[in-house]
Amino acid sequence: MASYIIPIFIILVLIYSLFKKINAYDCFVTGARSAVDLCIDTFPYLVAIFAVVELLSVSGISKALTEVSAPLFTFLGIPAELIEFLILRPFTGSGSIAMLSNLFSSYGADSYIAKCACVIMSCTETTFYVIALYFSTTKIKKLKYIIPVCLLSAFIGAIIACALCKVF
Repeated sequence: MASYIIPIFIILVLIYSLFKKINAYDCFVTGARSAVDLCIDTFPYLVAIFAVVELLSVSGISKALTEVSAPLFTFLGIPAELIEFLILRPFTGSGSIAMLSNLFSSYGADSYIAKCACVIMSCTETTFYVIALYFSTTKIKKLKYIIPVCLLSAFIGAIIACALCKVF
């Protein structure tokens, strides 16, 4: 059934465009052209985010931040094994998924650490990626409060996630 959804949707759109006397092909080409322009506009911002993520991991900064912040995170109920995951999560989704996979391999998918990581993964966002992508297209440059609020809410979400995983 799922393999029929997209073809049915395309047929319905074409029927609707015939009914409304809209040139569907021209609309498609216009949309595709604007998508290419959007990709070109956002590409430099994405490259910058990917470079930052790579620099964090290659330079050892994420490891150093992990070691320095371990006592605070442990005090707040977040396992030390998740600190690097929490540091990387605001920057990259695919890197977070790779780290989540590593956590599964190291500790098992049913472990407390893996459960915490899964809940954190689902309740947080790739803050810097989203800001770079969406705010670059809207030309919003005043990010004074947005980034700290997003990071604070992700941190609070991580604390709550670990507390809930400990209870349930």
